[in-house]
Amino acid sequence: MALTRNFKETIKERADADPEFRVGLLTEAAEYLLNDEVDVAKTLLRDYVNATLGFKELATLTDKKPESLMRMLSAKGNPSLGNISKVMASLRKHEGVALYVNAG
Repeated sequence: MALTRNFKETIKERADADPEFRVGLLTEAAEYLLNDEVDVAKTLLRDYVNATLGFKELATLTDKKPESLMRMLSAKGNPSLGNISKVMASLRKHEGVALYVNAG
């Protein structure tokens, strides 16, 4: 039987070691949001938060409760446009990147 690693640990290790991977998670989340695939976007954002700053720090940045943010980015969460926008802006600032839209 092959040994397996915890998925969250694998994402965390990759995010710690690879800034491009972190930016990729944010970029992909933004693209999925724009293409009406909110569930995939929430999963990517949750992975980014868990692998980087954590929900407690995100709560400080967004002025929201950590529990509300966890619920918002859960599979059953239904964040408002204002809330998801605030989360994206906070994560973008935390990572120190600007995101742009290109039509293609």
